[in-house]
Amino acid sequence: MRTLYTLAISFYSLAVRISSPFNGKAAQMRKGWRNWRNNIPFDNLNSSKVAWFHASSLGEFEQARPVIESFRLLHPEFKTCLTFFSPSGYELRKNYNGADIVCYLPPDTRRNARDFVAAIHPDIAFFVKYDFWFNYLNYLHKAGTPTYLFSAIFRPSQYFFKPYGRWFAKQLSTYSHIFVQDSQSLKLLHSVGMKDCSVAGDTRTDRVKQIAQSSASFPTVENFINTEGSQNKVLMAGSSWEPDERNIKGFLQSYHGPLKVILAPHMINEEHLKSIEHLFSPENCVRFSVLNDNPNPSLFERQILIIDNIGMLSSLYRYADIAYIGGGFGKGIHNTLEAVVYGCPVCFGPNYLKFKEARDLIAIGGAKTYTTVEQLDDILTDWLDNSTSYSAASQACHKYMNDNLGATNSIISQIRIKE
Repeated sequence: MRTLYTLAISFYSLAVRISSPFNGKAAQMRKGWRNWRNNIPFDNLNSSKVAWFHASSLGEFEQARPVIESFRLLHPEFKTCLTFFSPSGYELRKNYNGADIVCYLPPDTRRNARDFVAAIHPDIAFFVKYDFWFNYLNYLHKAGTPTYLFSAIFRPSQYFFKPYGRWFAKQLSTYSHIFVQDSQSLKLLHSVGMKDCSVAGDTRTDRVKQIAQSSASFPTVENFINTEGSQNKVLMAGSSWEPDERNIKGFLQSYHGPLKVILAPHMINEEHLKSIEHLFSPENCVRFSVLNDNPNPSLFERQILIIDNIGMLSSLYRYADIAYIGGGFGKGIHNTLEAVVYGCPVCFGPNYLKFKEARDLIAIGGAKTYTTVEQLDDILTDWLDNSTSYSAASQACHKYMNDNLGATNSIISQIRIKE
C-alpha cells in the first residue's frame, strides 16, 4: 500500500511539472521543489535543536502561529523550520521572522521524505489540521521524533473510516498524539483504534484573539463610514466571490436604511474588481486605493467601499456591525472567527457543514445561513433593524469566543520534548 501511495504522489508531482507552464500555482510549486536539497538553507539550523512545523496553506499557518510562538517563547534553544504545501501560504509568509527556515515541503516520496528529515533532523514535529504525508510520518516515527497533529478535525466521510482505509488509519498511530477540535473527531479516532488523542480545541480562536488585540486602524475607512451627519451601520463582506456579491446586490435593492458596505473580495485582479463596480454601479462604488490617494469628499458619500489589496481583512471586521462571509456557494466558507472575535454576527451561504465553528455558531444564534436572496434579506434586515435580535446574536458570538479560547496552552502543556 505504501508503494501505491508513493506512486500516486509521484504522479501528482509529474502533473504539477507538466502543468507548470500553464498554471501559475503549479509553476510556483515546481520552483519551490526544484533542486531543494541544495537550495534550502539548512545551514541556518546550525546543528541546534530543531522544531519542524508544517502547514498546508495560509489558513493552517494562522492556526499554527500561536503554537509556534508559544513554543519558541518556552524553548528559545530551538531553531524552527516552517514548511508549506501551497503557494498561497509560502508566498505570503516566506519572510515570517518566527522561523529560521521557511520553504516548500518537497513531494512526499520515500526518498524526499528520508532526505528532508535527515537534513533538518527535527527533535519535534508538528502538523496542522489535516495535512497527512505518510512517508514523512514514517521516517519521523523511525527516527523516534515526537510528532503531533493539532487543531485536527475528522469526518465520517474521510478515507480513514472507510473499509478500504485501514492502511491509512493505521498510519495515524505514527503520531505521538493528535489534538482534535471536537468530541466527534475523538470518537472517530477511537473507532479505528487510535488511543493517543484528546480534545484541545481550535488554535484559530487564540490566533484571531491575538489579531483583534493588535488590529490596525484605517482612518480612510473610518471617514468613509462616518460621513458627516450620518448614522450608518456597516455590512462587511469578507472573501466574497461572484455569487456572494450578486446576492448582496439583491439585498441592497430591497433595503433602504442607512448602510455602508465594505467589500473585500477573495480575488482582487482587475477583471473581478471591474465586474464588482459594474454590478453595484460605478457611481456607487469606490476602491480603497482611490479613496486613500484622493480623499475627495464626494467619494466618501458612496455606499460601497471595495478593498483592492491583501492583508486588511482581519482588522477591518472591527468596523462591522454584521459580517457576510464569502465562499458558501463554492468550495466552502472562509474564516468566520476573524469577524466573530469582535462580537460581529455572521451570515453565509449553504456550503458550511465542514466547518465546526460555523455549525456551532448557528446552533447558538451567532450565525445564520441562507440559500435565496429573500432569506438573506430577512436575516440582514432583522439584525440591522431589530436591536434585540442583533444584541442576542452579538452576545452569542462573544460567548463562543470566550468559551473556546485556550487550545494553544492545552497543546503546549501536553507535548513532550525528545531527550
